[in-house]
Amino acid sequence: MAEESVLTDDLVRQLINVGEVDILVGLPTHNNAKSVGPVVHAIQEGLLKGFPRERVVIVNADGGSRDGTPGLVTGASIDDIRHGYKGYALRTLHSISTRYANNPSARGGLRTILAAAELLRAKACAVVSPESTGMEPEWIPRLLRPVYHDNFDLVTPIYRRHKFEGLLVSNLVYPMTRALYGQRIREPYASEFAFSARLGSHFLAHNPGSYDSDGSGAEMELTMSAITGGFRTYQSFLGTKIHGEREGGDLVPAMRRTVGVLFSSLEANVAAWSSGNGSQPVPTLGSESEVTLEPIRVNRKRLQQMFCAGVAELEPVFRSILSAATLAELQQIASLGEDDFRYPAELWVRTVYEFAASYAKSVMSRDHIIQGLAPLYRGRIFTFLEENRSSSAEEVEKNIESLCIEFERLKPYLLEVWNTKK
Repeated sequence: MAEESVLTDDLVRQLINVGEVDILVGLPTHNNAKSVGPVVHAIQEGLLKGFPRERVVIVNADGGSRDGTPGLVTGASIDDIRHGYKGYALRTLHSISTRYANNPSARGGLRTILAAAELLRAKACAVVSPESTGMEPEWIPRLLRPVYHDNFDLVTPIYRRHKFEGLLVSNLVYPMTRALYGQRIREPYASEFAFSARLGSHFLAHNPGSYDSDGSGAEMELTMSAITGGFRTYQSFLGTKIHGEREGGDLVPAMRRTVGVLFSSLEANVAAWSSGNGSQPVPTLGSESEVTLEPIRVNRKRLQQMFCAGVAELEPVFRSILSAATLAELQQIASLGEDDFRYPAELWVRTVYEFAASYAKSVMSRDHIIQGLAPLYRGRIFTFLEENRSSSAEEVEKNIESLCIEFERLKPYLLEVWNTKK
């Protein structure tokens, strides 16, 4: 059952007025007045064209916006879209908003949407980011149809990305998730996704929020819950993702809500990840990957400098996390000049696995462990950028696949260091 603390009296009254629905689209927001308008209209058009006969509702879970965001969501008119559509019109497109807290929390927003979906007995639900300004209406049916018509439980996106975007996912989150749990889900941490009533209720009942303390990473938690719970997963190609990851000051928070959740999953799911080998493809609609090659500026030298500084300054921390052999190799790399610098894939995988075991066993503050991994990640990204500077889209994909295979090949090493840390 949905938690009473999530379903406020005001939200319950709004949900009762809506009644049962077939489809729910959740929109978690916090001060998104500048971007939310086009997103809402894309949702409306997608619902109108993709599900004209179904009972639908948009639920805005707001984290205390002060710029009028909720009013823009509930006040968005569908009349212009409906007027230009020649098919069957929706009977009613409900749009409601609730404030779940005075401060934004990914977990609070997601759990509010999940609880609303459970109360309304929605068969299929999607969550969309209010910052996805390049969103197309077709995203809505591409996410929801596999759940609504084909009984899949989680649909994650595949985006068209520049070869140097989404590097945290392609160099760590995707290959490690794939190696651990055997499913090739390209975007384990997604801002657009769809889920079934079964998965939503399971998540509410079994994920009280123990992975982190600040409420971030809930989207990754849902993916992990689907994989480890044996739910049916699917991927849909959506197209270009304009609002993407940036290799800058936001790295550590991004690692907390992705890598931190992945590392935290190890202890609860040791039986699942320690027994299997290899990986299997996930059913996919459209392209399994799409890379663009237009010029993009990246400060590679800065990445190398941050790696070298981190290895020197954090040596006492690394001695508690890394094996002596791994630390020695990292120190040797840090002594190299820019032209000779290379952080090989095998060493990167061993580094990540040693950090994962140390994180799960809390050899020190978990947040300090994530912060310690950040400069090493930057060194690995320097190498990835150098190796793929002139690579074609196909070559980039082959290099990512090669890294994934390395994570899978060295999985026994994770079990070895895991048992050592115990």
